[in-house]
Amino acid sequence: MNAPDIGLFSLFFASIFTSNILLANFLGMCSFIAISKDLKSSNGLGLAVTVVLTVTGAANWLILHYILIPYDLIYLRFIIFILVIAAMVQILEMVIDRVSQKLYITLGIFLPLITVNCAILGVSLFIEIREYNFVQTVIYSLGSGLGWWLAIVALAAIRNKTEKTKTVPAGLQGSGLTMITIGLMALAFIGFSGMLSVQ
Repeated sequence: MNAPDIGLFSLFFASIFTSNILLANFLGMCSFIAISKDLKSSNGLGLAVTVVLTVTGAANWLILHYILIPYDLIYLRFIIFILVIAAMVQILEMVIDRVSQKLYITLGIFLPLITVNCAILGVSLFIEIREYNFVQTVIYSLGSGLGWWLAIVALAAIRNKTEKTKTVPAGLQGSGLTMITIGLMALAFIGFSGMLSVQ
């Protein structure tokens, strides 16, 4: 395995901003749009996605390199990755249910849907394709989670402000303005891409 020669700070910064899993790769959009109506729920889901991304990224790397590759079971990686993600989400769901019943109810169906959030699986697959070592995997997974969290909280804050203004034309209110906002956010994040990239 030849890990790419990229500094850990550069990898961390790029995974949050210039190669944001959500706004540069557009992975995990369904829960991003649905939950970003409320700042508190967005913050809770962002934290949940960050935890799941970091833990499953590291766990999937270990399983891939210490079980699947040595025993020539690489063809099972998609199933194994999804099982690890599902198990982690189930544990997280039980923890949130115990710690914050209100957040658990607010997140509703979107909490178990983290299991099929394509951003979670996408990070594990990017890690495999780019041949990151374990430390790079943890840094990239954490940065991707923080980038997803930053994006959803920023969108929630913007939506909160625009819903209170009376100057938005009737035809743009709701999903129209949300899609325009996401497009502008993506342009802003991609604008940093000349500085650092992990593609």
